[in-house]
Amino acid sequence: MIKTLFLPSLMAALLLALPMPGAAQDLVPRSRAEISLSFAPVVKQTTPAVVNIYASRVVETRSSPFADDPFFREFFRGFGATRPQVQNSLGSGVVLTGSGIVVSNYHVVAQADDIRVVLNDRREFSGRVLLADAEADLAIIQIEDAPADMAHLNLRDSDDVEVGELVLAIGNPFGVGQTVSSGIVSGLARSGTATGEGRGYFIQTDAPINPGNSGGALVDMAGNLIGVNTSILTRSGGSNGIGFAIPAALVAQFVAQAEQGHAYFQRPWAGISGQEVDAAMAETLGLSVPGGVIIASLHRLSPFAEAGIEVGDVIRAVDGQAVNTPPEMIFRMSVAGLGAEARVSYYRDGKDRETTVSLIAAPEDPPREPMVTGPDSPIPGVEVETVNPAVAAGQGLDTELRGALITDPGAIGGRVGLLRGDVVVAVNGIAVTDGASFEEVLKTARRQLHIGLLRGGRQLTLRLRL
Repeated sequence: MIKTLFLPSLMAALLLALPMPGAAQDLVPRSRAEISLSFAPVVKQTTPAVVNIYASRVVETRSSPFADDPFFREFFRGFGATRPQVQNSLGSGVVLTGSGIVVSNYHVVAQADDIRVVLNDRREFSGRVLLADAEADLAIIQIEDAPADMAHLNLRDSDDVEVGELVLAIGNPFGVGQTVSSGIVSGLARSGTATGEGRGYFIQTDAPINPGNSGGALVDMAGNLIGVNTSILTRSGGSNGIGFAIPAALVAQFVAQAEQGHAYFQRPWAGISGQEVDAAMAETLGLSVPGGVIIASLHRLSPFAEAGIEVGDVIRAVDGQAVNTPPEMIFRMSVAGLGAEARVSYYRDGKDRETTVSLIAAPEDPPREPMVTGPDSPIPGVEVETVNPAVAAGQGLDTELRGALITDPGAIGGRVGLLRGDVVVAVNGIAVTDGASFEEVLKTARRQLHIGLLRGGRQLTLRLRL
């Protein structure tokens, strides 16, 4: 009886000890080299090129006893003496050339009066902004009196990056000092997910990113830069494992334009408006799967129109890369760069087609013609300019919008409610198409003014008695 029980138990134990066919096996390191595997070689290679950035600016603030009261501060706005106050920001940056060109985030150095760049070995240098762009949240900085042949990172083509790749995030979180965290690429083609002013197309990673990491490096296991850390998705303020990095392909275009002497990033102009194709729309169009950007309108000067694309076409890819949202399409155009020609794949009438689109800057047609309303105007001293494609692109306005952009409301205009950035589209029911027509219509007013405005995407009417 004892033997009968023992033998089956022994056989069961042996069967459990044997690996099952197709089952995963735990591997134990078999050599000293395997035991010592680590990220240390990559860290040693990359950290000298990651810097800390300290930026400061002086702002005028008012000391008022009502500043913290949500009711009375509106009545006492501007009350109290002004005093200068220094605002500081902390972030990271990545050296990209031996001559000391550094990439960081726009929000780290925005409007800074003084920029200090601190190297990995604690040497400090002054920095100046060569090119900055709030929309992409990128800034290119030149280190003043940079040491010869600085340590720098090579840019990898971010189009080759795949979900699941191991990555390291390097920066200065919370100001504790240079820190390295590891993770993987969690997602690609993330758009509309960043915080602050930055908008566009991002690489997602679960490598812990915290405040102070902004502008730091996201590197692959070969030590190449694949992205610049820019933001996190969080409710607590700390890292929840959802961070975003700006792809290196776009960073390369920023560096190229900075080296060409541009102070502002110049994006290719599409001259179109559109929306992503969802499941319901795909079924209506006869597409097997949702995807692409359907064209809703085309400006008469649009290079897409010149290439033969029409309203109702679905843009599916740019230079062989799929696009599913307008920000993705603009990203692909920006990566190609001004002056280039992009291969655009589109869908029309049940067929996939392809054309070549010239990537151009937004045209100054008609000329913006800045002007100031004269002393005989009901609102003298208002500075305006005609809204054209270049103005609309710079202000984030609709491609087809026509009107007069207020660049300075002047003393009287400011008192009656006009703001810088307002677009006047009508006065007393008469359409305003440019700066000149704005002044002409103003002069015809007698007893009242009804000024139709576009402000922050909303339509408003300013009513005044003369």
